[in-house]
Amino acid sequence: MNANALRGLGVAVATPFDGVGNVDYAAFGDLLDFLASEAGPIAAAPAASAAEYRVRERGGCEFLVVLGSTGEAATVELEERRAIIAFAVEHSHGKPVVIGTGSNSTAACVRLTEEAVALGADGVLVVTPYYNKPTPDGLVAHYSAVAEAAGGRPVVVYNVPGRTGLNLAPSTLARLWKIPGIVAVKESSGNLAQIGEIARTLPDDKVLLSGDDALALPAIAVGAAGLISVVGNVAPRRTAAMLAAALAGRREEAAAIHKSLLPLMDALFLESNPIPVKAALALAGLAGPYLRLPLVPASAATRVALASAMAPFLEVRP
Repeated sequence: MNANALRGLGVAVATPFDGVGNVDYAAFGDLLDFLASEAGPIAAAPAASAAEYRVRERGGCEFLVVLGSTGEAATVELEERRAIIAFAVEHSHGKPVVIGTGSNSTAACVRLTEEAVALGADGVLVVTPYYNKPTPDGLVAHYSAVAEAAGGRPVVVYNVPGRTGLNLAPSTLARLWKIPGIVAVKESSGNLAQIGEIARTLPDDKVLLSGDDALALPAIAVGAAGLISVVGNVAPRRTAAMLAAALAGRREEAAAIHKSLLPLMDALFLESNPIPVKAALALAGLAGPYLRLPLVPASAATRVALASAMAPFLEVRP
């Protein structure tokens, strides 16, 4: 997989669990099929059932991101990781699979990266080390070690200061671009000025990806090539259509789809991700609402908001 494969819609895939906390592989398979199989049509009228919704709204993603923040990687055990990665690679419908291998320990991140590559990952997503707050020199050393461990597989740098307590400055990212194997950045700072500066200085062979659903269109306007999405878990076809229109310069079409998706995007972040998306997956009949502690299921108010936001696409009730 090269950098060109990291364009359009990447979905930050949720990891389904059952009611006792085990990985629900039946639901995981259904979700991967929904995201990565041949795309269905987008219809104006809402689907009459969850089953109809899954047929009509499926497909559209260009690549899958597994075991990221949305995938609850922080509470997945090592043996579970191996099984999840192998399952995702096997059930990806030929779509590239990018595995989250980030850690605040460089040694651990190297081991996780080596393991993901050995299990068939097409690339890795590596969050900036959290809690430690490394200096720019430390970040360069960290990503150099990880890129070497990836053995030529693409490495996507992930900047999400709201979770890590550290913002990856454009000046530091410029240093990371010089490391062989670092091909893309998932930018989730929420700072449009910073996104614009990254785009302005982006090397021709590197890729800028929005890490925020609601900011995907302005990010594309300044130079992003795609989105790693949460809303794509439940509305992949619409999200992909929005991105395709934006990347092709069809501004009005992209804006219209964005307006239809924005209430759902907002509802998916009423509580910590992935709490709301698990509830949304349950409404769509794709997976259960179950999470692992310390995350707990969505509140009644969030479920009501999600039902309202999904009503234009699916006839759901709170």
